[in-house]
Amino acid sequence: MAEFRLETQRLVMRSWREEDLAPFHAINSDPQVMATLGPVMSQGEVATLIARMQAVEAEHGHCFWALERQVDAQLVGWCGVIRGTVGPVQGKAEFGWRLARSAWGQGYATEAARAAIDWLFSNRADASVWAITNVNNRASRAVMERLGMRYRPDLDFAHPRLAENDPLRPHVTYELQRDEGSTR
Repeated sequence: MAEFRLETQRLVMRSWREEDLAPFHAINSDPQVMATLGPVMSQGEVATLIARMQAVEAEHGHCFWALERQVDAQLVGWCGVIRGTVGPVQGKAEFGWRLARSAWGQGYATEAARAAIDWLFSNRADASVWAITNVNNRASRAVMERLGMRYRPDLDFAHPRLAENDPLRPHVTYELQRDEGSTR
């Protein structure tokens, strides 16, 4: 399969490569990055995660792609679309992102997410795109709102893969319908 590549003004979303392991592990082992996402990850766990994204891309033609800056080709995280696996987004087009702390506050998440959503609506028949996050993940919720997504309080849920006493368990759901137009 040819490498996927989607460019924005400042970023590139692309298929995962072997050399992405070390920089992506650095992102996933940063306690501040993982504060609203889950425990920090070992290098082996990150390698498994990348392999899972490669398998998802091979099966569906999309995944949470590697995200790099165009100016220096530095890996700054991931962004893209998967088929949701939990709660109200199970089987639906779920998009998401995760960025290195050094990439925060620069509009990268919004820029990449817009491109991923536009790609989905141009290349797949999904009627809407979905996003989920921990109820206290204010930064991700702000990105979802900047994208014009609608908060769906009727679809709040307890993440089934997290323990009952885990503060990250309460999740919220956002939706953007195709007929609401482009995110640009």
